[in-house]
Amino acid sequence: MREEPSGFVYIMASRAKVIYIGSTTDLERRVHEHKNGLLGKFTKKYQCHRLVYYEECEDIDDARLREIELKKWRREKKIELINTLNSAWADLGLELFRS
Repeated sequence: MREEPSGFVYIMASRAKVIYIGSTTDLERRVHEHKNGLLGKFTKKYQCHRLVYYEECEDIDDARLREIELKKWRREKKIELINTLNSAWADLGLELFRS
């Protein structure tokens, strides 16, 4: 039986494709916080309210390391990563959490 992941790295985006990369132990809660403007200035200012990409990680330490890795990538590579799994940049949060 597969254990539940205890870490996630995720990418939120605005309609204009401004992206924000983060990590969390509770993806549903974090997506809710982004959608409702409960987090920092960047996601509020740029309206990064759509979950466009996420990865499950074994634990939060792995998720944070992956977050750091992705943040070092050039924008083009980040966009390519999103496009490989979500070329429409659909809000995955709507499907996952019905939020």
